Amino acid sequence: MHVDATEAGCRRILITGATSAIGSALADYYACAGVELVLHGRNEAILDQVAERCRRAGARVATQRLDLRELDALHQWLSESEAFDLVIVNAGMNTHVGPHGEPEPWPECEALLDLNVKATMRLVQSVLPAMRRRGTGQIALLSSLAAYFGLPSTPSYSASKAAVKAYGEALRGWLAPEGIRVNVIMPGYVRSPMCDDMPGPKPFLWSPERAARVIGRGLARDKARISFPFPLNLGCWFLAVLPARLSVYILGKLGYGA
Repeated sequence: MHVDATEAGCRRILITGATSAIGSALADYYACAGVELVLHGRNEAILDQVAERCRRAGARVATQRLDLRELDALHQWLSESEAFDLVIVNAGMNTHVGPHGEPEPWPECEALLDLNVKATMRLVQSVLPAMRRRGTGQIALLSSLAAYFGLPSTPSYSASKAAVKAYGEALRGWLAPEGIRVNVIMPGYVRSPMCDDMPGPKPFLWSPERAARVIGRGLARDKARISFPFPLNLGCWFLAVLPARLSVYILGKLGYGA
């Protein structure tokens, strides 16, 4: 499914992590005549495939393979770019504890925090000046339902997504008076290699295409928090408001123990 450019309310769109399941589905969703897509991804072969699909749908497409953890290079790239109407900060990674309770490998934790948190913040600070000069723009940050209450099997990932959630909510309150919209996207389980690698049950698994449609519609309505699917969203929210001891017990009974 392609979204009409007028309906989307934006013409120049940046999507990081466009080679991932959600990222590529969002690229397909927004690809149409009158839209310029700037697609970022690390896998050159997949990035070229996504870009070609979007071109066939009528969009103008540019690609970028920068390692977002190279923060100075990231800033230079984006600070020299033309202003974006919509920026979707989707790139991220996951890690988890071992099958026998081994701690998450520290190099993976460090890389995860550099990408999920530090690169997200640097990217926002890099695109923000042009939006503030124009007095308009939209920034969407990809968090997770794991931001409500950390999963014992993925502590670093949960922490990083909680940071993104809090950061996005703070940005929204700060920037709204200037006409800049900020949205936090909180998916549950979406079919992807990263999702497949995560331990534990994966209830209410969605396709990337379905997730992209819900995200796109939520962004068009400027929803502060785009969280799905509803049953899992409600359950994760309850984990955050229940006493932590009870939440940990529930997660263990559901198969989410470390």
